[in-house]
Amino acid sequence: MRVKIGLKCTECGDINYTTTKNTKIHSEKFEVSKFSPRLRKYTMHKEVKLKN
Repeated sequence: MRVKIGLKCTECGDINYTTTKNTKIHSEKFEVSKFSPRLRKYTMHKEVKLKN
């Protein structure tokens, strides 16, 4: 029941990271502060759906 998701930067719009999450336990959108290589600083990254 794990689904692949991408983490998209809210400032530049790049999908910098990919991960998986269990949709039965965590049904809400995932949001975390991660490093953006293009901007070279920490920014908020939100969950986006990836094509399988």
